[in-house]
Amino acid sequence: MPMNPHTRALLQVHFCVLLWGFTAILGKLIALPALPLVWWRMLLVVAALALLPRVWRGLRAMPPRLVAGYAGVGVLVALHWLTFYGAIKLANASVAATCIALAPVFTAVIEPWVARRPFRPRELVLGVAVLPGVALVVGGVPDGMRAGVAVGALSALLVAVFGSLNKRLVEHADPLTVTALELGAGTLVLGALAPLMPLLAPEFAGRLLALPGLHDGILLLVLALACTLLPFALALVALRRLSAYAVQLVTNLEPVYAIVLAALLLGEQRELSLQFYLGVAIVLAAVFLDPLLSRRRPAASAPAADAARQLVD
Repeated sequence: MPMNPHTRALLQVHFCVLLWGFTAILGKLIALPALPLVWWRMLLVVAALALLPRVWRGLRAMPPRLVAGYAGVGVLVALHWLTFYGAIKLANASVAATCIALAPVFTAVIEPWVARRPFRPRELVLGVAVLPGVALVVGGVPDGMRAGVAVGALSALLVAVFGSLNKRLVEHADPLTVTALELGAGTLVLGALAPLMPLLAPEFAGRLLALPGLHDGILLLVLALACTLLPFALALVALRRLSAYAVQLVTNLEPVYAIVLAALLLGEQRELSLQFYLGVAIVLAAVFLDPLLSRRRPAASAPAADAARQLVD
């Protein structure tokens, strides 16, 4: 039987979110430190996008001021990925994925200012409701992973900042061109930071130009192509059939997928207590409650903006 287009689009988005959930798992499996891991991921994505004439046409048509704006967002994206994979290395994939679920809390405060939209008290109330869950998460991880929680929270803050900026800027250019520009700028900035990283954050530092081994190289290709470019392309197609609400609700499943995959593939449930998972449940409940309460509100952003933000998430 032919599949309903709406159902097909919904399944495509679920598949995209599942692939994004694998990014935390791959970050744990790749032996490289956080800095070279992120640098290689961004470089591979940019190299793939550079093969598309559409990207170069978009760059030539873009005003210099907009180029500078997207490049600045790309720096934030690079720092987000650096701290996200840093949190994985300092703790584990489950902790990092849970911390990213805090991004809506920060977004409730940051987005009204950056995107110039009205402040919604409901979002701040839901953000406050997350705090007991955060306390349980912190108390439910071993002492040696507490630094990973702090770095993961910083990563979530960066998600809120660049996500809000992307929502404001991304409608002005082709999404693939924006992605290439942002990740290209991030690659250059991480390359410039590499000599300073042993002083700033020695846990993240590593040689950029040393070729990864076969194992890490294969996983990096999977991370860049299968978990970044492929879901981005699928999301663009699916978003033509779905509402912003439906996409937001499915995207909220990303930390759930990541935590389940971490338990199945990495056995991380043995490292974490019941208190941690209770805290996760509270955080995710608040994350899901927000789109449920706002279901009748008109979508505030264009599909292209949502797709670009989800890519860098």
